[in-house]
Amino acid sequence: MERFKQQKFWNHLSTILMLGGAAWCCYQLYTLNVLPANLQIPVYSIIALLCLIVILVKIEFKHSKKITSGMMVVSFILACCLSLAGYYLYRTDGTLAAITAIKNTNDNNISLIVMKDSSINSLEDLVGKKVGLLKNIDKGGTEKALEQIQKEMPVEFEQVGFDSVPQEAMTLYSGEVDAIILNEAYRTNVIELEDYADFSEKTRVVFQAHFKTDATNEALAVSDVTTKPYNILISGNDTYGDVGELSRSDVNMVVTVNPMTSTVLLTSIPRDSYVPVDCGDAYACAEGQLDKITHTGINGITSTKRTVEKLLNIDINYTFRVNFSSVTNIVDSLGGIDIEVPEGQAVETFYADSTLEGVTEGWNHLNGERALSFARERYAYIDGDNQRVRNQQMVLKAIFDKATSPEIIVNYTSLLNALESAFDTTLSQDEITSFIKYQIQAMPGWKFETYQVSGEGSTLFCPSLGQAAYVTVLDQNTVALAHDKIQAVLDGKDADEVTEPQPQEMDTNPSQQDLSGYGDYDGASYYEEYPAYYDESQWEVPISDDSDMEMSESGEPGLEAEPVLEEPSPDSEG
Repeated sequence: MERFKQQKFWNHLSTILMLGGAAWCCYQLYTLNVLPANLQIPVYSIIALLCLIVILVKIEFKHSKKITSGMMVVSFILACCLSLAGYYLYRTDGTLAAITAIKNTNDNNISLIVMKDSSINSLEDLVGKKVGLLKNIDKGGTEKALEQIQKEMPVEFEQVGFDSVPQEAMTLYSGEVDAIILNEAYRTNVIELEDYADFSEKTRVVFQAHFKTDATNEALAVSDVTTKPYNILISGNDTYGDVGELSRSDVNMVVTVNPMTSTVLLTSIPRDSYVPVDCGDAYACAEGQLDKITHTGINGITSTKRTVEKLLNIDINYTFRVNFSSVTNIVDSLGGIDIEVPEGQAVETFYADSTLEGVTEGWNHLNGERALSFARERYAYIDGDNQRVRNQQMVLKAIFDKATSPEIIVNYTSLLNALESAFDTTLSQDEITSFIKYQIQAMPGWKFETYQVSGEGSTLFCPSLGQAAYVTVLDQNTVALAHDKIQAVLDGKDADEVTEPQPQEMDTNPSQQDLSGYGDYDGASYYEEYPAYYDESQWEVPISDDSDMEMSESGEPGLEAEPVLEEPSPDSEG
């Protein structure tokens, strides 16, 4: 009798858990709202039918110990499976909520940096010392840092002003100053100089000021992402860790999606493109002046978005912001990606990370680190930055293919973990779930097309650096053709059919005008309009006409000089 009561108890418990798991799973399915309308009733019906069959069998054969025990095991298995499914749906909902949360601020980190062997270990030790700071570049950030230093520990020290980031680093190394104040967004500008490649190893941070600035990156939403075409800007920051930290935008790619024609166009803009900058919501920024497009990332993604909009004369509907960690984590969570390397594009060793195996002609399976190095590689190619852009497009397409394949089920848990902190976007959660529904129901065979704007190398003044730097002066025909290809896809046409830019009337927008005069731009006009930013006599850094002065791609002294129209050597900027 006692044994019968125990069996009855476990039988009832298994039924309750099974029904609870079914209810939990159905509720999460309804909340997430990813099932297409034509699949909702069948899916809910199948779950209900399974539970009903188990219950009816239990009732019908309640006197059969063997069948009852078997159905009890089935109930527990169903309870576990349905509960697990509900949990993953719950995690998915949380992940989508996290990556689509509107961020109204930008994170800024300004560091007080000393040499590793310095006797300065705290703010108290700054008394009577010399502290280098940038007089005009990121002036607002420097002022915030000084305020927080005095608030934390009122100390008196001598402030020594500099007009460029390399000058500031040089004086710290030489001992001319005891410490420097530097925005962490500019750290990569320092370590990519050959003489200061060990900057992070030879220095340490004594104090760091944190503050937030307003961000107004709002979506220009379309009415339905499953039927209307739209443009997405992918901005890839050159940092690891928090994707929200301001840094240079080394990947700038416009993804044009037309769901009705199942077409995706990837339009890439080289990181060194010399373009008029729209500051967006940034302060202490040279509005309208010519600079590398990568430097707009230091101002925030709004600046990058508006600069790209003006350059290509298009509207950006949504943005995706990622960084190095995003790529490695997502690729690894997918179990790696497969890319096909064309003939003649094999790379034995990546310059970005010489410890990693390169790629061979044909199909290659890449983990996260190799995928990132492949996307960053350019020194191994004759076509340099143009091939790097193509590599980035290949990696993005491979990620998309893997993420939309049945294999995603196997790696779903790790993908959720990676996505939670991998990127932020202005796409709403409803828009993402609508797109997932569309993908499940229509299963479109997406056609990918690619294009990139291009130009020639030169060495010109960059306001964000305070000196000359290697830049790419864009061929305006490629810019116009990029606009026409994007418009073709938006209009439901094939971008590959657009081979010549259409004649257009001259726009008053400076980014649409003939910018052939780039080569004459030396910063003088900048100071006429913005005299408070710089002292002209101090920002000028002479560029040697012979090869006795070293110059990096960022234009800072310290690397071997390059011919004006060639890209920098592999030992400079990566």
